[in-house]
Amino acid sequence: MTEEIKERAERARAKKAALGEDITIEGYGKGREHETLASLEEIPEEYKKNLLDAGVDPAEKDRSGSFLQRDRSVVFSRPIQKGLELMSTTDAMMKYEWLGDYFWNVVPVDTDKYTAEVELDQTHGYFIRALPGAKVTMPVQSCLFISTDKIHQNVHNVIIAEENSELHIITGCSVSHSVSSALHLGVSEFYVKKGAKITFTMVHNWAGGVDVRPRSAVKIEDDGVFISNYILMTPVKSLQMFPTAYCVGKNARANFQSIVYAPGDTKVDLGSRAVLQGDGSRSEITSRVIATGNAKVTARGDVYGEIENVKGHIECRGLMLSDNAEINSIPVLRATRRDLDLSHEAAVGKIAEEEIQYLMARGLSLEEATSVIIRGFLNVDITGLPDALARETKKMFNLSLEKVM
Repeated sequence: MTEEIKERAERARAKKAALGEDITIEGYGKGREHETLASLEEIPEEYKKNLLDAGVDPAEKDRSGSFLQRDRSVVFSRPIQKGLELMSTTDAMMKYEWLGDYFWNVVPVDTDKYTAEVELDQTHGYFIRALPGAKVTMPVQSCLFISTDKIHQNVHNVIIAEENSELHIITGCSVSHSVSSALHLGVSEFYVKKGAKITFTMVHNWAGGVDVRPRSAVKIEDDGVFISNYILMTPVKSLQMFPTAYCVGKNARANFQSIVYAPGDTKVDLGSRAVLQGDGSRSEITSRVIATGNAKVTARGDVYGEIENVKGHIECRGLMLSDNAEINSIPVLRATRRDLDLSHEAAVGKIAEEEIQYLMARGLSLEEATSVIIRGFLNVDITGLPDALARETKKMFNLSLEKVM
């Protein structure tokens, strides 16, 4: 099987992605290896703020485990809570022969040249697993960090919630302020077993010279729940991602929520897809997008109903803060049975003048009134999280928002 996967990857080396602009992989270096850390507190001071901005706490307060990959080296990995396994995917593959069955299972290796590159030149990634029945209620924190200029980081992550387990993850992708150009390729495969639950909160804290191509998919079995919260509030050269949830089990559920603030020359093509294949399965896709400067954003949402008695909804809203920016909202519904319920709503507009005047009449300046409206627009109710994690996610959102207000 490994040889077959390698051959498929080789054949896809030059295959352009179906969505987003094409970028050149060649020309990025590998960088040097970094030493492991005894504690996250040992990360150089110049990088600690980058980690905090991506939701990673070096003190590991209220965390069930931590993982940090710097460039192409895993420098820290430690599970804290019982019932949690956490290590690099390289180490996990050496430990478990069965893990090979989870690689390239829900994300095809020949999807495009970016997935092919990850297979042909993988540099770790994280393996997170909740054992059967384990309730990992405090979040696992993981960070993929780039600190060296002009390198490419190719990671393959595998996340498994075994039967009746619960797993909460805060993951941050970040880059040092000294990096002018870099490439991040990340493949993530999630497996939600019967009666299990995964919440996955991702904060992207990139910079204007970084190209990013994540490729993610999740398989959800009977009564499984997958909740994804995505936050992007900083510039990025280009980003294209379109995670897919396959609700294969009875009453499987997938929720995607995305909050995007795109400034400057940022180019973003992102969205989420849910494929409803199990009886009673359902999904909800919600996005809030703000574009300013010369930013170009395409927000997608796809729901495919392939069996009766399923339900899906898409809500995409965009706010324009510049006449030079662009937002494309593309919701897609596809039904192959008649007894199901799929719906969508999409809207793109600007800040209403009457809203500004209303707030200014109550003593706010123009900037303060605009800030209040933007905060309200981006405020999405985060559901399905434990109270402590919901508060933490809200705090991460507020910290991200402070950088753009």
